[in-house]
Amino acid sequence: MSILVIAGLGNPGDDYRHTRHNIGFEIVDSLNKKNGGKWKSENRFEAEVARLTLDKKTLLLVKPLTYMNESGRSLKPLCDYYKTAIENLIIVADEVQINLGEMKITTTGSAGGHNGIDSVIQHLGDGFSRLRIGVGPKIPPEIELKVFVLSKFNAREQEVVNNKMSDYLTNLQLLIDRGPNLAMNQINQRNKTTDESNFN
Repeated sequence: MSILVIAGLGNPGDDYRHTRHNIGFEIVDSLNKKNGGKWKSENRFEAEVARLTLDKKTLLLVKPLTYMNESGRSLKPLCDYYKTAIENLIIVADEVQINLGEMKITTTGSAGGHNGIDSVIQHLGDGFSRLRIGVGPKIPPEIELKVFVLSKFNAREQEVVNNKMSDYLTNLQLLIDRGPNLAMNQINQRNKTTDESNFN
């Protein structure tokens, strides 16, 4: 039975909780909690890992603890150990070019300036599914990208995230159950990005 690896990207430590860059962590945390999973620290992978069985599918939820820019350093040995094909890897990450509360699935293309996605591509290659969770638009527009994504959601934005969490999990479950092509057709038609220019 093949194992699906679902990695939420983020930065470890309390200082980064509820920042835009950590929404990937929040979503896999919510999926794990919903299904009664337990996180286990795996030093060999520099990650926290939880194993779930849903509808006869084995899922490995992963939170790399390498910091965002080195996410691939954690995921490469884990995927090698479990012999996970690239198409059985799902990355959940923030996307500043998508409006807060919206989401999009892609399987190829550039990292679009996302250092975590770039690290995964460098270590594992392309072809994995990406559930890109909107945290944009960048306000004010002139703010440095790093400063924006490492800042915490304000109260109104966090309320949006909390209210959308069930939708995030529903769409993630659709991706798990039906694969990226069907999930893309359903989810991407409902969600429009603020700037499609980097994604073909």
